[in-house]
Amino acid sequence: MNLRRKLIVALGASALTSPLASFAQPKNKLWRIGFLVAIARPASLETHRFGAFLKGMRELGYVEGKNFAIEWRFADGNYQRLPDLAAELVRMNVDVIVTAGTPASRAAQQATTIIPIVCTAMSDPVGNGLAKSLAQPGLNVTGLALTTTDLSPKHIEFLKLMLPKLTRLGMLVNLGNSAHPAVVKSIEANAKKLGIKATPL
Repeated sequence: MNLRRKLIVALGASALTSPLASFAQPKNKLWRIGFLVAIARPASLETHRFGAFLKGMRELGYVEGKNFAIEWRFADGNYQRLPDLAAELVRMNVDVIVTAGTPASRAAQQATTIIPIVCTAMSDPVGNGLAKSLAQPGLNVTGLALTTTDLSPKHIEFLKLMLPKLTRLGMLVNLGNSAHPAVVKSIEANAKKLGIKATPL
């Protein structure tokens, strides 16, 4: 298991075990994990990247159906469905919500300030209001942050080095994803400094 997968599993497992220690819950409690994802449900969870989470839980000694149960919620690529799916998980009173991506993380955070949220990948958590700061998040959200916005200037520099005559750049983005506008803004600003016109498509 690579480091990123180990971190995701460790964060998810710690979110489950810390309430047990804090509130002296019964040892035989079946922990309920809500999983909120923007994409469509894959044909097989085991062979998709979500399989790493399931495998990691097994490696830590957790057995699905015995120690934990997962409530999967997939938005099928429709970001407008995420708030309703997040609210559904909150009504089910899951013990923790695991999210994939910034839109799902934001929907979960807007649905609850009490249930712990573990993000497997989010862009600019401070800028997107998911954390007060990286050092002291201060909210009910934890997880892994992507550095897409921070790395964009370096990517543009590399492109210019490889293609010195580059003057126009097309960006394939999903403007429905709340994380992408900040990335687009960063790319446009840094491309302009190098004499490149960057256009989102």
